[in-house]
Amino acid sequence: MTALRETYPMYVANKAEMPNTDLVVTDKYTGLPATRVAMADAATIDRAIAAAVAAAEPMAKMAAYERQAVLAHCVTRFTERFEELAYALCIEAGKPIRDARGEVGRLIDTFRIAAEESVRMTGEVQPLDISPRAKGYQGMWKRVPIGPCSFVSPFNFPLNLAAHKIAPAIAVGCPFVMKPASRTPLGAIIIGEVLAETALPPGAFSILPAHRDGADLFTTDDRLKLLSFTGSPDVGWDLKARAGKKKVVLELGGNAAVIIDKDADLEDAADRTVFGAFYQSGQSCIGVQRIFVHEAIYPAFRDLLVAKTAKLIAGNPAEEATFVGPMIDVKEATRLDNWIKEATAGGATILCGGKREGAMLEATLLENVPLSAKLNTEEAFGPVAFFATFSDFDTALAMVNDSKFGLQAGVFTRDLFHMLKAWDVLDVGGVVINDVPSYRVDNMPYGGVKDSGLGREGVRFAMEDMTEIRNLVIRRRPQDM
Repeated sequence: MTALRETYPMYVANKAEMPNTDLVVTDKYTGLPATRVAMADAATIDRAIAAAVAAAEPMAKMAAYERQAVLAHCVTRFTERFEELAYALCIEAGKPIRDARGEVGRLIDTFRIAAEESVRMTGEVQPLDISPRAKGYQGMWKRVPIGPCSFVSPFNFPLNLAAHKIAPAIAVGCPFVMKPASRTPLGAIIIGEVLAETALPPGAFSILPAHRDGADLFTTDDRLKLLSFTGSPDVGWDLKARAGKKKVVLELGGNAAVIIDKDADLEDAADRTVFGAFYQSGQSCIGVQRIFVHEAIYPAFRDLLVAKTAKLIAGNPAEEATFVGPMIDVKEATRLDNWIKEATAGGATILCGGKREGAMLEATLLENVPLSAKLNTEEAFGPVAFFATFSDFDTALAMVNDSKFGLQAGVFTRDLFHMLKAWDVLDVGGVVINDVPSYRVDNMPYGGVKDSGLGREGVRFAMEDMTEIRNLVIRRRPQDM
């Protein structure tokens, strides 16, 4: 039977170290301690960064087939350890076991894509003779690794969002140091266990659980050439301000919207919206939060969605039937409970759900939420969504854009022109047609605008961020022109 070990190490310069067991990882459903993990102090982080700097040249010299072999090994080992990874995720994140298995599948997909892309770091031959003065000149460019990278990953996808940083770094030949979320470090540590089985150069990777207030070096150290952070907007923008000269990639929050146009397939749209709003207890930056429905179909769609939401099974995430598990902790559940109360005090109506017990918050739908309420203006990051209506499609597009966030949006429509207009007008990083904004495939460009971040993840696009273009100019001899 799958079980967590009593303790887990950190990884410093490819090697497991257990100087302490200071980090207690709790079972998010019971609230009880589940295991203990080693934590890094500032001296350890400094040592890991120094090792990454020393590994930069050996990593850059790895042949493409060697990088590919490391990634392929990870695919094999993650597949062999599938249930162990899913169980650890279920316990440390409180993620329903079906969602946990889905995330392990995405972890494997991400490393498999990276293995394929690792041999495709192509450049370009560029003619330079665009005018008489450049006759006889020819250009070429290639991509080279940017150097040591710093990664900070979040609690809600401890495996796959770590993978979206680690796998591209290996694919291009960048050493890295990673700080996993202190509430959910196990996934990244298990990735480290597998990487330690490979022939990566010494210092190529470090996985370092650490408290946020003791981890400034991940952001401020000038030896690091790139910082990739996934997490809350407030923290992300603060890190960017303190990152110095290094490149910064931010994948931050959102209050994602979905439009249900008057010609939508209501049954299908309701099924997908229930999933988008409440999978893994709504703790996704592209989880459906705002549901904009054409007034002609609003009563029918509202009643259908409420009925489907009321049937969701909440409880122990280790049970196969559970769809809604606990939020990450009681503090976050209390915060969102207070936002619901703020909305209802301002005139909103709860259509289903709305009750909290500890870290468990019922799947909740509301209508008539005030524009100024936090449920509308901020990122809920929990199992809550609300309805609003529109009379014409342009108004719906404007409602989606009326947000400081811009990650992804979904549009259920059969109108080709509405689809293309949404793609043109919506100020977001991605538009998903006839599905929810929560949809993501791991090879697509993924990221946002406005307060939702900078740059794009998705393996090939992250590889571009982790490389620099190096140009070559060749002058032919005059007698050869």
